[in-house]
Amino acid sequence: MRTSALVMGFAAALVVAGCSGGRQLNNFNVGRSGPDEFAILPTRSLTMPPDLSVLPAPTPGGANITDPNPKGEAVAALGGSAERLEDRGIAASDQALVAHAARTGTDAQIRETLAASDAEWRARNGRRPLERIFGTSVYQRAYDPMALDSRDEQLRWQRAGAITSTSPAPAED
Repeated sequence: MRTSALVMGFAAALVVAGCSGGRQLNNFNVGRSGPDEFAILPTRSLTMPPDLSVLPAPTPGGANITDPNPKGEAVAALGGSAERLEDRGIAASDQALVAHAARTGTDAQIRETLAASDAEWRARNGRRPLERIFGTSVYQRAYDPMALDSRDEQLRWQRAGAITSTSPAPAED
């Protein structure tokens, strides 16, 4: 009698756990029902410029002079130049690197391709029944085959003759 009740209770728990619809590996928004109060940034107040002839050209869909720029404000507060954060394309010093990386061509749909392949990987390596019951994160287990071992990689590069001046050679076993 006691065993059958235990088996039925366990079966009911499995059924309830199987009904959970969360296919995400890490669901950080669980239990949230409202907006994220830290995502709301106040806009700057409107002011009249001293000379209307030197206003910046309108940028439809782009930034506005009253839009908040928290990164730029933080850089300026720390003594840096907020203008250095603006996207000015590929720097001249990086042109050769970009050309070499793109020597065999580039895929314009790479983000969509990677998103689809990651969704397939997560579908194959989803939560197991006990992980669903206890609500544990499966992120580390799911992506473990793709992780690099930093010690092994360092040894591999050092054996290949690469100079790793900022990292001393690990003791080999």
